[in-house]
Amino acid sequence: LHTADPPSLIYLKGRLDLLQAPALAIVGARNATPQGLANAEAFARSFSAAGLTVISGLALGVDAAAHTGALCEAGSSIAVIGTGANRIYPSRNAGLARQLASEGLILSEFPLDTPPAAHNFPRRNRIISGLARGVLVVEAAVDSGSLITARMAAEQGREVFAIPGSIHSPLARGCHLLIKQGAKLVESAADVLDELNWQA
Repeated sequence: LHTADPPSLIYLKGRLDLLQAPALAIVGARNATPQGLANAEAFARSFSAAGLTVISGLALGVDAAAHTGALCEAGSSIAVIGTGANRIYPSRNAGLARQLASEGLILSEFPLDTPPAAHNFPRRNRIISGLARGVLVVEAAVDSGSLITARMAAEQGREVFAIPGSIHSPLARGCHLLIKQGAKLVESAADVLDELNWQA
């Protein structure tokens, strides 16, 4: 409700109590490297163990790894999706979506049965950042949708964090660009928790 363009209606499936929980968003590349996937899952598990709910977008790659890690601990996870709440995209994440509907929360602003459409996914990013205290970008190219989420987070007054990578990796360049623009460079989950002054 405190964002510039809040949704007028949301559809929810799962644990409604998670909407009241303090949260952190984790976003990143769909074609993430094995190290990027491992980082997303490990950071998400640490945040969830510390009592933060992890928000992401149920996409392949970093999103799915973040949801998987967060569901292992008490903080759980929220998926903000770009389809109707009864439609899961991509279908490869159907099992993860069932787990989120049972142990976490699936959220959508789109009417039931809305199919996947390219313009819906950047639009849902403002909800991902709006629900969170901050956004962590794990891996991203310079033209990644994750940078849209990070920009929206900054506009909404949220913290933006980025994990650095190799100067030779295209999937590190988006993170490096965010760091140059003022995002906090983080090497561990503790770096994020300290910046948020979060006590488990």
